[in-house]
Amino acid sequence: MDHETPPPDGSGIAGRPALRLLLVPGTTPGRWVRTWGDRRPGTPLELVHATVHDQVTVLREGRADVGLVRLAERPDGLSAIPLYTEASVVVVPKGHLLTAAEEVTAADLADETLLVPADDVLGWVDPPGEASLLPVPPTTAEAVELVAAGAGVLVVPQSLARLHDRTDLRYRPVTDAPTSTVHLAWVTDRTSPDIETFVGIVRGRTANSSREPAPEPAAEPPGRSGGRGAGGAG
Repeated sequence: MDHETPPPDGSGIAGRPALRLLLVPGTTPGRWVRTWGDRRPGTPLELVHATVHDQVTVLREGRADVGLVRLAERPDGLSAIPLYTEASVVVVPKGHLLTAAEEVTAADLADETLLVPADDVLGWVDPPGEASLLPVPPTTAEAVELVAAGAGVLVVPQSLARLHDRTDLRYRPVTDAPTSTVHLAWVTDRTSPDIETFVGIVRGRTANSSREPAPEPAAEPPGRSGGRGAGGAG
């Protein structure tokens, strides 16, 4: 079956506005997207991608309606629901000494060169190891390339290690490293029925929950009267 494609202006199918969901790297909305399609079949879900640095600006400027974001604290004017906190891992070349352990501590990184990219999401105040003498990698992806080249190690949330996984690298949990919490967030003053529905989906509410917005009435078939007219009861 062919699926209608929303117009490029974001108006959605048959003029229905799309719900724009912001994603930052490492977040995976798959199961919620599928449930949205069942719950709101007439309203497209448009995925918007941004960096952690830009996430709050994208929401405040209205370029997305709701987002899966990484927050250390809730910014003013935003509603935010914490969803899960990720463990942090150290990414090292395959065969590195640290791979001999199932997990490591910050003390185990004391003799390592620690790469910290410009898009770092952990904000480690007093990181272990030696700072790299190389220019700061602009992105986590470029930091991963440096790890593969043997220029240092990298500590990131586990989902980012998985996102940039490659055969010549390995990662191990760092038990006492800072962590990253993923939130569902939106501008409080722009809360809408569609946002409430998506919040309900993420929180596991069923379609029959009393907190779910009432379903919209189905469109009347062409040529059919809404009342009991001439073609109604005899």
